[in-house]
Amino acid sequence: MTKYNISKADKSDFPNILEMIKELALFEKAPEKVINTIDQMNVEHELFRCLIVKNKDSEIIGFALYFFAYFTWVGKSLYLDDLYVKPEYRSKGIGSSLLNEIFKIAKNENCKRLRWQVLNWNKNAIKLYEKSGAYIDNEWSNCDFNFEQIKEF
Repeated sequence: MTKYNISKADKSDFPNILEMIKELALFEKAPEKVINTIDQMNVEHELFRCLIVKNKDSEIIGFALYFFAYFTWVGKSLYLDDLYVKPEYRSKGIGSSLLNEIFKIAKNENCKRLRWQVLNWNKNAIKLYEKSGAYIDNEWSNCDFNFEQIKEF
């Protein structure tokens, strides 16, 4: 059994979090899409919140980055942008523990919805989310504009 501790991230954790964001992007076959930087995270830190998981040696081994949003149909919501656990620590209940903490935050904040996305080929994540009782919606599609497209619009 791996011993670990979940806590709120602070700015000193940003370098480790960004490295894991890059690991996640590589896993998701899109490493070139990560344009975030530590400087940007420092400037924009009030726009997001993050939980980190540390192992018994105080090494950060996972994170859950989220923010609050407002959805017109339901109101205040929590959007879980990323939940990541380093590969060597997976299947040990850490992802479930992070998800449980996110649910506690959503309840404490009186959120009307908790939402996140999962790639349709990420079967392990889908299995975890379905086991947790999540409804996987395959009807909606993402609509994205990147920074350059926004400027040109």
